[in-house]
Amino acid sequence: MSRMTYDFIIVGGGSAGSVLANRLSAQGRFKVLLLEAGPSDRKNPFIHMPAGIVALMHSRRFNWRFWTQPQTHLDNRVLFQPRGKTLGGSSSINAAVYIRGHAWDYDHWARLGCKGWSYPEVMPHFKRSEKYVAGNGTSHEAMLEIHNYHGNAGPLNVIERPASNPISIAFVEAGQQFGMAPTTDFNGAQQEGVGLYRTYQKDGQRCSNARGYLWPISERGNLTIMTGTHVHRVLLSGKRATGVEYSCNGETLQAHATREVLLCGGAFNSPQLLMLSGIGPVDVLGKHGIPVAHELPGVGENLQDHLDVFLQYRAKTRQAISFHPAELWRWTKETWRYARFRKGELTSNLAEAGAFLKSRPEQPIPDLQLHFLPLPATRHGLSLWPIIRDYAYSIMIYDLRPLSRGRVTLTGNNPLAPPAIDPDYGAVPRDIEQLVLGIKLARQIAAQPALAAFTGEEIAPGAHVQSDAELTAWVRATAETAYHPVGTCKMGHDAMAVVDDELRVHGMQGLRVVDASIMPTLVGGNTNAAATMIGEKAAQMILAATTHSSPFPEAVGV
Repeated sequence: MSRMTYDFIIVGGGSAGSVLANRLSAQGRFKVLLLEAGPSDRKNPFIHMPAGIVALMHSRRFNWRFWTQPQTHLDNRVLFQPRGKTLGGSSSINAAVYIRGHAWDYDHWARLGCKGWSYPEVMPHFKRSEKYVAGNGTSHEAMLEIHNYHGNAGPLNVIERPASNPISIAFVEAGQQFGMAPTTDFNGAQQEGVGLYRTYQKDGQRCSNARGYLWPISERGNLTIMTGTHVHRVLLSGKRATGVEYSCNGETLQAHATREVLLCGGAFNSPQLLMLSGIGPVDVLGKHGIPVAHELPGVGENLQDHLDVFLQYRAKTRQAISFHPAELWRWTKETWRYARFRKGELTSNLAEAGAFLKSRPEQPIPDLQLHFLPLPATRHGLSLWPIIRDYAYSIMIYDLRPLSRGRVTLTGNNPLAPPAIDPDYGAVPRDIEQLVLGIKLARQIAAQPALAAFTGEEIAPGAHVQSDAELTAWVRATAETAYHPVGTCKMGHDAMAVVDDELRVHGMQGLRVVDASIMPTLVGGNTNAAATMIGEKAAQMILAATTHSSPFPEAVGV
């Protein structure tokens, strides 16, 4: 069996893995291997087109297309769980919304005992990842505030979209009429408010973590990037990680790490790989005939995700995004415009505007997030009939800090089989109640004068669905994921923690988890910026550790 040797092996080329590959190879001191199960992101046009997210939901080549177990509290439905399966990971297939979460979220991690993870301590890593492009006409005072909260030389281009749908602009005005403060920066001094989202874009195209962190350094002599490689297990010598076993083109291979193995597979794949390697809950490992290398009961537990619903209205105007046959000429022009100039409606990330608001006035910080889409909901793009049939707009609503906790476990000991995913959405009734409150507030925003010229009948849940009992039943029948799973290898020091403050797996040597699975609690917002920050902070910690340690000796018996 062939085996090669590196200083660091990174498993997963997603949001955090891309960061690690760049930062750990930057000085030329270390030999780095990045293994990604999916293909390269370079040649797929839908990855680079911001509006291409709809097509990517259907892809089996670039999307893991996971499904949950039947959800007991959501009418026993099986829910779709898309995740990026390509360089850049989910940053290559998401809506590219730039949101960090609230400062409270990171200060909360610090209060939980995660030393070094308060908001002031993680801020430099957010800033290091960004190239924040201020809008035209930004005042001197605004520029000073931008400097306090944002970076201007990082790999990820964060911009104000050059054009937004008129209905999205009307939504922002309606939010102000409802009583929300306008904002141009949800990541600045105050998160609460309504405005247009900033996005990861550059020259009219998606600026994924692969484009930002990997494309400029793909020719580095000390960095090897391998796609189409599925890691089967982490190789261990006692309590030390020494490498990985993986398959590529039908061949089983091994790679050896003299310093560390870094798992960056995300909230589903990272705990699965730990368990396949014999690290995890004893009962799960025993059930699937996997020898226990290290008991760690928290692996796969603590799964959290944002659960959302879509309030939908028929649009009175054809300015809404629709693939109705009457729009053939419109989209012919827009396709040419995008292909020729990288401009027009296809540069839309679809989730164009949004808001952070409080479900009740007494809440200390926003606990609901809205995304406004100038098109009908399409159930992750799995059914395109609504966007072909209707001119409509949608307000996506989710509770920022759900209390329900689920788990990721194994379906067997076959490394190519998908993990068993059970978010247990709605297990705590309060999570459903929050969505009911959110629907009521979103209805009030849609009723404001600014949206009157665009708003027709309510498609979903429908004007006839009014009582709390009716709305609760509708939420349980229709709610879906907002694509933000975290927490399954949580950071901390309690009995169920998987990694410590420096993301080292408890009880192991030479093994870290670096991705959204380490979050002890879900952040109040979209998760890609946080996952990127985790990669930046981990890289700094790993490089600092190399000045105080020597490479591991060649392991035996693996």
